Amino acid sequence: MPVNVGVQAVVELVVAAEDTARAMRAGDVAVLGTPRVVALCEEATMRALGDHLDKGRTSVGSRVELSHVAPVAVGTTVRATATLERTEGRRLVFNVSVSDACGVVAAGRVTRVVVDKAQFIDKAR
Repeated sequence: MPVNVGVQAVVELVVAAEDTARAMRAGDVAVLGTPRVVALCEEATMRALGDHLDKGRTSVGSRVELSHVAPVAVGTTVRATATLERTEGRRLVFNVSVSDACGVVAAGRVTRVVVDKAQFIDKAR
């Protein structure tokens, strides 16, 4: 079943100590880590897809282009939004952004590819 351009989802997170760059070994400061920002954006893309894919199909991340532009302290709530911008065959390109009460924290694109779940798992090395 095709996925319609414009499908969207929002995911919220209250930043905790385990979400920090320090905890993720991606830096030495106790602010929201870029790896967690990426994971949050991917979570939003998956939620946007919801039940739009046929049974036995899933999507896998293939490209992330993200600018992380502002630090976020522990205890702050952030919202990741993913909107399907376009489809290119099996490729789904999402606009993503993360914001807090002060504005944009990160923005970019996440590309996912629709695959047959069983075949994909069989190919894993």
